[in-house]
Amino acid sequence: MNAEEKRLEEARTRKAHWKRWGPYVSDRAWGTVREDYSATGEAWEYFPHDHARSRAYRWNEDGLAGVCDRHQFVCLGLALWNEADPILKERLFGLTGNEGNHGEDVKEYYFHLDSTPTHSYMKFLYKYPQRAYPYGQLLEENRRRSKQDPEFELLDTGVFNENRYFDVVVEYVKAAPEDILIRITAHNRGPEPARVHLLPTIWFRNTWSWNKGRTKPVVKRVDALGKITTLALEHPEAGRLWLHCKDAAETLFTENETNTQRLYGHPGPAYAKDGINDYIVAGNKDAMNPAQSGTKAAAHYSSEIPAGGSVTIKLRLTKESPASQKNPIDSEFDRIFVQRQKEADEFYAKVMPPSLSEDGCNVQRQAFAGLLWSKQFYHYAQRDWLAGDPAQPAPPEQRKRGRNCDWSHIYNADVISMPDKWEYPWYAAWDLAFHCVPLALVDPDFAKEQLVLFLREWYMHPNGQLPAYEWALGDVNPPVHAWSAWRVYKIEKKARGKGDRAFLERVFQKLMLNFTWWVNRKDAEGMNVFQGGFLGLDNIGVFDRSAPLPTGGHIEQSDGTAWMAMYTLNMLAIALELASENPVYEDVASKFWEHFLYIANAMSHRGDGMDSMWNSEDGFFYDVLHLPNGERTPMKVRSVVGLIPLFAVQTLEPELLERLPNFKRRLEWFIENRRDLTSNIACMRTPGNRERRLLSIVDADKLRHALRYMLDETEFLSPHGIRALSRYHLDNPYVLSVHGTEHRVDYQPAESKTSLFGGNSNWRGPIWFPMNFLLVESLQKFHHYFGDGFKVEFPTGSGQLFTLAEVA
Repeated sequence: MNAEEKRLEEARTRKAHWKRWGPYVSDRAWGTVREDYSATGEAWEYFPHDHARSRAYRWNEDGLAGVCDRHQFVCLGLALWNEADPILKERLFGLTGNEGNHGEDVKEYYFHLDSTPTHSYMKFLYKYPQRAYPYGQLLEENRRRSKQDPEFELLDTGVFNENRYFDVVVEYVKAAPEDILIRITAHNRGPEPARVHLLPTIWFRNTWSWNKGRTKPVVKRVDALGKITTLALEHPEAGRLWLHCKDAAETLFTENETNTQRLYGHPGPAYAKDGINDYIVAGNKDAMNPAQSGTKAAAHYSSEIPAGGSVTIKLRLTKESPASQKNPIDSEFDRIFVQRQKEADEFYAKVMPPSLSEDGCNVQRQAFAGLLWSKQFYHYAQRDWLAGDPAQPAPPEQRKRGRNCDWSHIYNADVISMPDKWEYPWYAAWDLAFHCVPLALVDPDFAKEQLVLFLREWYMHPNGQLPAYEWALGDVNPPVHAWSAWRVYKIEKKARGKGDRAFLERVFQKLMLNFTWWVNRKDAEGMNVFQGGFLGLDNIGVFDRSAPLPTGGHIEQSDGTAWMAMYTLNMLAIALELASENPVYEDVASKFWEHFLYIANAMSHRGDGMDSMWNSEDGFFYDVLHLPNGERTPMKVRSVVGLIPLFAVQTLEPELLERLPNFKRRLEWFIENRRDLTSNIACMRTPGNRERRLLSIVDADKLRHALRYMLDETEFLSPHGIRALSRYHLDNPYVLSVHGTEHRVDYQPAESKTSLFGGNSNWRGPIWFPMNFLLVESLQKFHHYFGDGFKVEFPTGSGQLFTLAEVA
């Protein structure tokens, strides 16, 4: 067991809280739903970037390369100034969903270079221009452009010409769980000397302005020792901490409170959130508290760096009192940095597959860093958000009937894996499920905690629905939670030699509630055909699937039904695993096996004599538009929606059936007595490779037809993976006219040209990694059953035959 593995074990057994501190500060808190108290729900406009430096956040903080404790009582981040910008660079800038011609878009260059799962070592890079940051130019040019034009990027402004920028590298290491060493290095990449101001900043999340009587924390300067200036922090929950700053020119103090004078024109606190900004940029000395205390403070370093040169500053944030650390930043400081970097190398050397190239290892390690840096403290108490705070003006009454009003049980105050801490600084249920699979390779305990968290009663709706995301908690994401839990369980079992059955049973019991919600709420006609709605695929469909159809009626969704079939097989796999030690679960396994047959049959052969979603003429799955007059029209869009049915596949080993006699008996009875269901799909009747049995929506013939499209370079197959929409629609867009309005789907391999869901994401052509992962997994499962004798053309039309394992 290497050093990082020991830290993970100590965290798991609660011997040492190595994960108490981490990169849990968001990259953006402004423009979010939680900070929106408007009557109309216009989150971007209610709290814009221009307010962020002056206005206290209600729910969580943001910052540049920020870290905090897991409750976000105390935050530490970096502010920069190049003596040209109109404001301090305290947070990343980007365009809002309404300002960008393709939706919200961060306009910065920053990189998560490294992190261990306990955050014992972290490394972050930010590229800071030496010229004035072009805030206005980015806004004006992107506003001028249409959705048919490409985005106007920061690089396009010329601000980085001649390499006139600083590479600012921020590194954190932990000497102990609450003893954090900070090293910040600024490199001048330009051709001439350039000055930069570095302001490592520490502040408290504002918890005192919303409710009367809350104790206010304080940070103040204490006596300096030689070249080291020390700030003492005292917080009613976090206790005492000290920030040691070596060689700081000065320390600056203000309050993390709203500057009401600047924003609203009426008097407010003497010292406000933007005080340090006003002092550094405008030279306003009155903005600083001369008493050297407050709730926000910064150490100020100013250096002119020669061309090609660099400057490094060092700080230490610790629970250890100054009396016990006589010289907190000495040679031992540098030794710990070297040691933690070495330990990080040792940890990842064990994680990486031996067959991976050096370049591949670097890519994978930085990918893990991106995941681990994307943890964020997320706070949302929905009842408080709707009602407003006792110490603040009451919000508009109509909010109580607005966004998320029927999710009053929601109380989120946790560290959660985010899709992206700037563009999507809020959880998305199915994104998180995908995150947990790679996270399990480095930190299975965190992955399991995340999956369990979303099934707790303060997340899951009382009716069993999982919350989608803060813009619309009631939207429906694909049901991949069970798939993720099963994968995480197997990954940990392989790594540790023993699976966490308590975890598996825990999630299974709660997922039963979610499964029941799906069955009861999303099967409109009781035919085991599911609508689902949005299902996370944004603009992939002809219509906005979260809104009522302009045609009336509903859509029988190929993906909605296929996701449910996959969900059923995932629950079956979990039930069979649990049944191996507890025969009670055999009955539940039988239930899921039979439910799968009903769903699979509905996709291929409706019981009411109507056409199914499988189009035998084209050999592909399509959504079916069901009109109020009973007319049913297949919408012939060749998209990943028609490939999702391939995800619903499971193989069973023969010895498993022998160990579960009750399940086997029920299975055999069903095969013999319900041929109306088992004859239409790939079922468990015929043994395959090594006597394995197959459960799948598609049989061998349907599989070949679907793969003919998927592996065709003029359709789905690209040099980099499977497209979300067939390239066929580049020259052959799908068009449906409704009441004189044309609805169309055409191939868009880059930015989205529609405004559906803000236009920030695009499913009409690009390659989506999670979908490709599931396709690879499905091909492997099919190969597991069919074996080497089943081959397909790859690419289609090439005449070259490969097994499904080789294609995968």
